[in-house]
Amino acid sequence: MIFSANDPNLSDSLLDKALGELILSASGWRGVFAADGNEESAAGDISPAHGLIAAVAAAVFADYLKKTFPAPRVIVGMDTRPTGPAIADVIIRALLVLGCGVNYVSVTAAPEIMAFARRGKSDGFVYISASHNPIGHNGLKFGLTDGGVLPGAEALPIIEEFRRRMTLGDRIPQAMGLINRANTKALEEVYAETGRVKQEAYQAYLDFIREVSAGAASAQGEGIPGLISRNIRDRPLGVAIDFNGSARTLSIDKEFLASLGLKVHAMNDKPGQIAHRIIPEGESLEPCRLFLEEVHAKDPSVILGVVPDCDGDRGNLVFWDDAQNKARALEAQEVFALACVSELAHLVWTGELTYDNKGNALQKAAVAINDPTSMRIDRIAMAFDVSVFRAEVGEANVVGLARKLREQGYVVRILGEGSAGGNITHPSAVRDPINTMLSLIKLLTIRSEGERKGFFELWCDLSDQAETYHPDFSLADIIAALPAFISTGTSTPEAMLQVKTTDQGLLKSRYQRVFLRDWEEKKESLLSRYGITAWEAAVYNGMEEKRGISDFSAAGRGGLKISFINKAGHKAACIWMRGSATEPVFRVMADVGGSDKRIERALIEWQRKMVSEADNYLGA
Repeated sequence: MIFSANDPNLSDSLLDKALGELILSASGWRGVFAADGNEESAAGDISPAHGLIAAVAAAVFADYLKKTFPAPRVIVGMDTRPTGPAIADVIIRALLVLGCGVNYVSVTAAPEIMAFARRGKSDGFVYISASHNPIGHNGLKFGLTDGGVLPGAEALPIIEEFRRRMTLGDRIPQAMGLINRANTKALEEVYAETGRVKQEAYQAYLDFIREVSAGAASAQGEGIPGLISRNIRDRPLGVAIDFNGSARTLSIDKEFLASLGLKVHAMNDKPGQIAHRIIPEGESLEPCRLFLEEVHAKDPSVILGVVPDCDGDRGNLVFWDDAQNKARALEAQEVFALACVSELAHLVWTGELTYDNKGNALQKAAVAINDPTSMRIDRIAMAFDVSVFRAEVGEANVVGLARKLREQGYVVRILGEGSAGGNITHPSAVRDPINTMLSLIKLLTIRSEGERKGFFELWCDLSDQAETYHPDFSLADIIAALPAFISTGTSTPEAMLQVKTTDQGLLKSRYQRVFLRDWEEKKESLLSRYGITAWEAAVYNGMEEKRGISDFSAAGRGGLKISFINKAGHKAACIWMRGSATEPVFRVMADVGGSDKRIERALIEWQRKMVSEADNYLGA
């Protein structure tokens, strides 16, 4: 992609407009890159302004790497969005001009490029994706060789330097030079090696997932993968995958799952064959649900279905529900809860987590999650005598928190953003649908044998539900054994608001006034209806949680949660809020213990009303 100074579509005003619409956060840089400006565009062209943005972003990251590596080698990859190749070409050119080596992997799932970066043959990566945003969006993620994106403390200085360079008077000619001066021969060599690089990335990811799946049990007899395979031979299991044209179409899914003995059925499995909304929630799960019903009718052993997002670091599930005799979708919070039960049971099964004769854990173990993850996880962790720690929304925050906890001596096998579904299984540092599937597969296949209890029986015993266990259990039985909670789904209309107030600290300060007034008015009815006697506020900024705060504005742009406490002194429900750092929306949620949907409805309606009033607040 070559730019000319005489291009009528390139000017300071057009560049400023593109910059103004760009969202920059540690979780990723995102915007509508499609040249026609349509967020649902299937066109592959990007505007010159977005080309310059990509070039400067590459330059800032290259200079960041050069502080440690004189001639850094950078992996460049992308998901299957139409604008990916154009952005990749700009980034590769800029990196070459700046003296970096480039390994171009082309289409690759986010967990794949991160596993490849772990191998030590590079110094960092640039991944081109807008995750679950609409198809006309695109963006960038940056990382090193630790298997995840840059943590917030490292990402924010890069963002600030990018912003600084974009204020300079010579920003356009400087960026054009990064694109137009690339050596043609060097560029051709990068593209010529793409096939080989892709194979290396694929193999690195396959090897890494085998390591994750084995865990500490790899030295114990046949190990967990072998046990899964043996049990699937006795009790066949199959999976239906709606790839939705994502980057996972060219990844390890079919080979790895088949190696465990699963039957794999796929739809929309050609790269770029994006057949429906990218976000794997709500209506986007319906094609897979119908596909699972169709396949299950022919082969009853096929009982799981998965839908990944475009970059393949997230996937939510559908399953065949024996109790209802139909396939149904799982809520994102349910998926994460099941993964937590499985991975904590994994620690018990392998002997990494043991107990004294009073049921107290002898090792320090923890789960690291984001602030809107359901309190259901606290109940699950309590059964295992495991601690729960929360960080602000953002995968980098949760991964950073887990690393901090390990430095403090905690075993942290599972972490993640339960509000969005999926999980991160150590040593992974990114969500991965393969690991989510593995968690459920282990629950279903690692069953009790002789004196050794399987994963589900361990859960039943530790959660005081031993009487509910029976050897011929199904996934529906496991779901029924989860603590009962109802949470607002992140993709539902009730979970999103548009707010005018740009200062979120001010918004939360106004919200505090509204909440305190409403609390005084409602506390008697909250007590009589729901048994709520008190509340506690907590704020979440980066990896830090502060509870019992008296100034709601301390949340700033981070998360604010109000927990409601019942007569027994336990947290029974909560409401939460935070402006998205990757989408132009303000998110709210309610989370309620029990199965009464009416309580969740009442709390989310109250939350929306209070936020809207705070946004339109006219007081002093």
